[in-house]
Amino acid sequence: MSTEPTASATVPADGPSVRIGALVPLTRPGWIEAGRHVLAGLEAAVRDVNDAGGIAGRQLELLVRDTAADPQRAAEAVEELDRLGVAAVAGEYHSVVARAVAARADALGLPFLCSSAVLDALTDEPSELVARLCPAQSHSWRIYADFLLGAGHRRIAVATRPSVYWAAGVRVLRDHLAPHGGTVVELDTGALSPAALCEELVRHDATALLLLVGHPEPAVPIVRAVRHDGRLTEVLIGAPAGQPEFAEWSVLLGADGAGVPFLRYLPERLGPLGARVGAALRERLGEAPSFVAFEGYDTVTVLAEVLRTAGTGRKTIAEAWPRVGVEGTRGPIRFSRSPGIIVWQWAWPPVQVVDRDPAAPGRFRVLHTG
Repeated sequence: MSTEPTASATVPADGPSVRIGALVPLTRPGWIEAGRHVLAGLEAAVRDVNDAGGIAGRQLELLVRDTAADPQRAAEAVEELDRLGVAAVAGEYHSVVARAVAARADALGLPFLCSSAVLDALTDEPSELVARLCPAQSHSWRIYADFLLGAGHRRIAVATRPSVYWAAGVRVLRDHLAPHGGTVVELDTGALSPAALCEELVRHDATALLLLVGHPEPAVPIVRAVRHDGRLTEVLIGAPAGQPEFAEWSVLLGADGAGVPFLRYLPERLGPLGARVGAALRERLGEAPSFVAFEGYDTVTVLAEVLRTAGTGRKTIAEAWPRVGVEGTRGPIRFSRSPGIIVWQWAWPPVQVVDRDPAAPGRFRVLHTG
């Protein structure tokens, strides 16, 4: 379940380190590419913190654990990290896994800073221990719904599978679109083949199809089927969860994967810190960093500031969430209690609706901001 600390997090011989647990999906069925980007950001920030003197002279050490998108495995990893004496846990991409992490961490009195899981209900009860960097799903998906309305789409189909995360997304879209005359029809990809799904799109006269499914299966075959059905050439394919952000999407789909709008949490233009970190992440990853990599970097930046100003005790870390203020790669970060959100929340990171340019699929176009 575990991996060895990376070189950027090596414990020095002259003193104890400050340990942070890092939870990321690094094997299937987890979204490996997303996990790799989160981890790259976490590791890059740890290196920068240590190069700048660490935490009051102590090095920051990252203990990495692979969740593999498995909530039970993630909860067990939290228990292991608790026994190893970490000051806090951080990371995770998959919302259902992050919920399991938050619940176990809260029960153990262990602070958890969530990097990249957007489900509103990250915990069942209000928690003083849990904070989140990425926007809540209800916030960002309403911005996506505004994009659809602005582009003239009122008849929306969603290709989905049973999941707390996907169901929550459907509710956000339906509630936001309905007052404007929009409708949302759900198409179960567990029961429909890609060809049968195309028939349903024709039958419902949908103008947009949103992919609320996993990647690469079944998202990739669905995109191929729709793109090559002559009756559906005017149907917009969208992916609010961000599947087209990563290079694997373009590799698997080529030109078929362009023009698929998704949510991205980056500003219109990165400032000096973001530009410097972006260049370092590109070198580390060997490709353009996704917004998820920036989320990973900002996670450690926040934790390092909390550890420096509040100390390494778990209780003092949790008490510091509402007081911390730090410059992140994507803007100033502060936490508050947002309406309807019962964890400490950065309200809000920048939100964009972006697609891959059909004329140059390696280039992104910003279509809408919120």
